[in-house]
Amino acid sequence: MSEPQNRSQIRIATLVGLHIILVCVSLVQAATYTYPIGFLPETFHLFLDPSRWWPAVISVAAFGTVSILFVLKDFTFGYFVGFYIYTMVVGYLWLNNFTDLTYNYGLAGWSAATSAITFLLPALLVSSPIRQVYSMPVQSFERFLNVILLLGVAAIAIGAFYSFHLVPLSEIYQYRAKFSNPRVVNYLITIISNAMLPFAFACFVTKKAYWRAIATLFLLVLFYPITLTKSSLFAPFWLIALLALSRLFEARVVAILSLLAPALAGIVLLFVFREKGAFYFTTVNFRMLAIPSLAMSIYNDFFFDHSLTYFCQISILKPILQCPYQDQLSVVMEHSYGLGAYNASLLATEGIASVGVLLAPVSVFVCGLVVALANRLSAGLPAEFILLSGGVLPFVFLNVPLTTILLTHGAAVLFLLWYVSPRDFFEKTAA
Repeated sequence: MSEPQNRSQIRIATLVGLHIILVCVSLVQAATYTYPIGFLPETFHLFLDPSRWWPAVISVAAFGTVSILFVLKDFTFGYFVGFYIYTMVVGYLWLNNFTDLTYNYGLAGWSAATSAITFLLPALLVSSPIRQVYSMPVQSFERFLNVILLLGVAAIAIGAFYSFHLVPLSEIYQYRAKFSNPRVVNYLITIISNAMLPFAFACFVTKKAYWRAIATLFLLVLFYPITLTKSSLFAPFWLIALLALSRLFEARVVAILSLLAPALAGIVLLFVFREKGAFYFTTVNFRMLAIPSLAMSIYNDFFFDHSLTYFCQISILKPILQCPYQDQLSVVMEHSYGLGAYNASLLATEGIASVGVLLAPVSVFVCGLVVALANRLSAGLPAEFILLSGGVLPFVFLNVPLTTILLTHGAAVLFLLWYVSPRDFFEKTAA
C-alpha cells in the first residue's frame, strides 16, 4: 500500500469514527435538551435512560466495525448513499435502547444491522461498468443540457399556476396541506428538481459554463414557492457546498463531511448559543439524524402487531394485490402516532413494512443491487461529477422508499442520464 493511500485511509477512518460519535451526541442532546416553544422529544418517542447507556454504546461500537467498508472502497454513488444509510442505522441502534415503544428490540436491532450490511455489500462492492449500447453525441449532449434548463422553466411555470406561496419555513406545513396539484405535475417537479437540474449543474461546472450553472441554481431556488419543502429551499446551497468541498477534498471525504459538518455545527451552536442555536439543531440535527432513525422504531412498533404490506404500498401493485391499507403508509402512520405524514426509508418500507424484520435483510439486499446498478451505469464518470449530479438524492434515501425515489423523485432518470452521457465529454473537458 502506498503512503498517500495509507494516509487517505487513516483520514477516512478518523472522520467516520468522529461522525459516529457526533451522531450519538446529537441524539443525546435531542433527547435531553429543554427546547423552547413547547417542543417535546418524548412526543417523538425519543428518550435517554442512563441505565441503558452501556448497551447502547456496545451496540453502536459493534456496528461501527462495518465502517471498514468506507475506508477500503472507492467513491461511487453507492458509497454516497450507503454512508447515509449507515448513519441512519447507527442512530437507530442507539435509539433502540431507549425507546418506549413496544416491539422485539433485540430482533429489530439485529435485523437493522444485518439489513444495513446486506445493502452496503452490493452498493459498495459492485461497480464494474456496463457496456454503453448508446452514448449521446457530445454536441447533442450539450444541447440537451439547455433543454433541461427549459424544462426547469416549464416545470416552475406549471407549478406556479397551481400553487405559489412565499412563506417562511415556520408556515410551510400550513400552506402545503392545501396543495391540490395533479399527480403528474408533482412527478414533473420532483424529477426535474431532484435529478435533471442537479445533473445539468454538474455538467455546466465540468464544462466551466459557470453562468449557466448559476442559472441552474436560480431555477432550483424558484422551486421552493411551488413546493414549500425544505429540500427545495436548501438544494441550491447544498450543491454549492458540495462543489466547494469537492475542490478541497476527495469525493469520499466530501460524502462523509456532508453529514459530519452539519451535525457538528448543530452541536456547537446548541452548546454555545442555547435557545438561538436550537432552531438550527432541530432543523438539521433532529430532522436529518433523529427522524430517519426514529422512523425505523415507529415502523417496527406498528408492524410488530399489524399486517405486513408485502409491497402492496407500491402504487402500481396496489390494484393487483389485496392490501390491508388503502391509504399511503405515511398517512397510516399519521393516524396511528399523530406525528405527521411519516415517510420512511427503504429499510423501514421495503424492509420492515413489506416483509417483516426476519426477511428485511433479503429485501434490502435487492435494494442494494439496484444502487449497485447505478454504480455500473455511472462507471467511467468523474467522481466529482457523480457527487454533484447525485448530490440531492442521498437525503431523499433517508426518508423515502426506494420505489418512490426511482419513479417519482427522478433516480431512474438520473441513472439513465449517467448511462448515456458521453465519456469523451468529460475527457475533453479535463484535457
